[in-house]
Amino acid sequence: MKKQILLLATVCSALCASTAQKVTAFEHLDLGVTLGTTGVGIDVATPISEQFRLRAGFSFIPEFDVKMNFGMEGENGNDLHSMADKLVDLTGLEIKDNIDMLGNPNFYNGNLLVDFYPIKNINFHVTAGFYYGSSKIASACNTIEDMTTLLSVSMFNNIHDKIEAGEPILGEDIYLPPEVEEKILENGRLGVHVGDRTDTGEPYMMEPDKNSTIKVDVFVNSFKPYIGVGYGGRLAKNNDCVRIAFDAGVMFWGGAPKVVTHDGVDLVRDVENIDGKIGDYVSIVKGIKVYPVLNLKISFRVF
Repeated sequence: MKKQILLLATVCSALCASTAQKVTAFEHLDLGVTLGTTGVGIDVATPISEQFRLRAGFSFIPEFDVKMNFGMEGENGNDLHSMADKLVDLTGLEIKDNIDMLGNPNFYNGNLLVDFYPIKNINFHVTAGFYYGSSKIASACNTIEDMTTLLSVSMFNNIHDKIEAGEPILGEDIYLPPEVEEKILENGRLGVHVGDRTDTGEPYMMEPDKNSTIKVDVFVNSFKPYIGVGYGGRLAKNNDCVRIAFDAGVMFWGGAPKVVTHDGVDLVRDVENIDGKIGDYVSIVKGIKVYPVLNLKISFRVF
């Protein structure tokens, strides 16, 4: 059995080596496995002339969670802790003074690329083409454990608005004691003080939506042109059956991504002076106007 396997490997190597002298269009097909900044992927490649090769593939970044933490506070700068007792009395729900959010990537793309080999017998190539895939490349949402806090905040804001409008909080004649109403109005509506609005300089307070959740999505263009360079070669001498290649380039995904909250505010363009972890992440995203591509590929000759 070992002799048969060795014979088969020898024949395969000889066949692969024999095709190295001259290349014609679509004479062979390579199947590749890729790993890098575009995620995990597969592709197929075939020559279209002695100097050009056509590639097509698909890649994705596996999901993983990134935890972010935000403090809740009132419009007038009071933190949630100062209102905790009142909130528990009003809602009967457990209250936390901060909110945890989990972010995860949603980055997947198909690609069509053309490699150009400018120097004969040297496996250096210049690549141009495009990626096409997800426009929403990442999302973040509050954890399930914080739903009760956000529900309580929504209820508090509803009570605040009724008091501010001089309306009863329930029915036609149920009001809170004046000292409680005064305290609620003094605190202001509750939300996440993310930063300041770029156009007005006023604080931007991100409040829970109608489902008592807080969400943020990151958007880029679906169509992403690509340009890069690469180098490849055989893993074994005189054997084209298994090859290794490196690619480096940039994916043009439409400038700085949009980081949009559930209420439609773009944290990259509409908000400034963002503090804490969210400020760090927004600053990173704001600086990535093109996406760097660094990939390693192992390919196998199909025919």
